[in-house]
Amino acid sequence: MLHRITGLMDKGMPVSVLFTEEMGEDTSLLYCELIQRARSGESFLIRDQGCRAGAFVLGDTQISPEDYYYTSKRYRDRDAAKNAVSNLHRIAKKEGSIRIAPYSGRDFDILILFLKPERAMRLVQAFTYEDGSAVELKTGGIASVCSDCTAYPMKGKLGISPGCKGSRKHSRYPDDELVVGIPAQLARRIETALGKIPGTVE
Repeated sequence: MLHRITGLMDKGMPVSVLFTEEMGEDTSLLYCELIQRARSGESFLIRDQGCRAGAFVLGDTQISPEDYYYTSKRYRDRDAAKNAVSNLHRIAKKEGSIRIAPYSGRDFDILILFLKPERAMRLVQAFTYEDGSAVELKTGGIASVCSDCTAYPMKGKLGISPGCKGSRKHSRYPDDELVVGIPAQLARRIETALGKIPGTVE
């Protein structure tokens, strides 16, 4: 059990995301909504979810969401929308389903947390403790939970995102929270370092 990591969250539990060969159900809920519900105690085994951008990011479709982003007026023109989509982190092709549940100590691929900035800072400091390597933020302010904090960490990277319009609108996590995705291979390193780094006000 990652007690120090789970202790960083003020409300709810970190969410375990596990890609599995099991056969899940389709849902109209968005991926970010499922993550937020799991934070509050629900569990899901899903094959497809209800977000077009999420489906592209999570490897369920090759259909680009650039038209959606352009018509929603998030970009000046289609070229900007196309470029934004090309910068999304993606899972090439998903086989099977995704198990989404409150973290209970069981295996996971990605652990998703919602943190106040000071707590996110401590997580970054724990990551850098071992060798001083900096965390690279890779975000365009879109597809935050699925791209920034799920697909990007699947590459073995720590994902940190300020969120996106869609996830904040639909899952309504507070304005003072950032989203963080920790890949399984980094979790133990971060957990150990959290017990070694100095406190914020020391």
